[in-house]
Amino acid sequence: MNETTVFLIMGVSGSGKSTVGKLLATELNVPFFDGDDYHPEENVTKMAAGNPLNDADRIGWLKCINILIKENLESGAIIACSALKKSYRSILTEGVLQKIRFIYLKGSFEEVRDRMQKRKGHFMPTTLLKSQFDTLEPPQKAISVTIQQSPASIVLEILEHINEN
Repeated sequence: MNETTVFLIMGVSGSGKSTVGKLLATELNVPFFDGDDYHPEENVTKMAAGNPLNDADRIGWLKCINILIKENLESGAIIACSALKKSYRSILTEGVLQKIRFIYLKGSFEEVRDRMQKRKGHFMPTTLLKSQFDTLEPPQKAISVTIQQSPASIVLEILEHINEN
C-alpha cells in the first residue's frame, strides 16, 4: 500500500459504505471497520426512533473513530464512516491527516432512498435520509465515486485512483 494507510469511506446512510468497504478491504488485504459499530447506544436508539443526530451527539463517536484510525496507521484499514461535514472530518483526521484518504460515495437522494427501502435490519430509517443530505458537505479532496454502478465496479474505480497516486 502507498503512504496512505487508512481509507475512510464516507457518504450518507445507504450509499454502500459497508458493502464497498468490505470489498475494498479484501482487495487491499487490510481490516475493515464499520463506523456504525462505534456509535454509543444512545445514538443508535435516537436514530432508530427516527430522530437525527446533532453535532453534540456525534462528537464522542467521531473521537472514538479517530482513535481507531490511530490504532490502525501501521497496518492500514478501511473505515466506513458517514463523515458528513467538514468539521466532522477535521475531528476524524486530528493528528493523522497525512495518513488518511477519503473515498466519497455519491448518489442522489432518490438513488439512496431506493437502496435504503430494500435493505433489511439496519437501525437507520429511511425517514432520516433527508437530514443526512441536509447535513452533507461534500469533500473537496477525496476520491469521489458515483454509486450508479455495482459495488465491484466501484471498488475497481477506487483502486485505479489509489494506484494513480
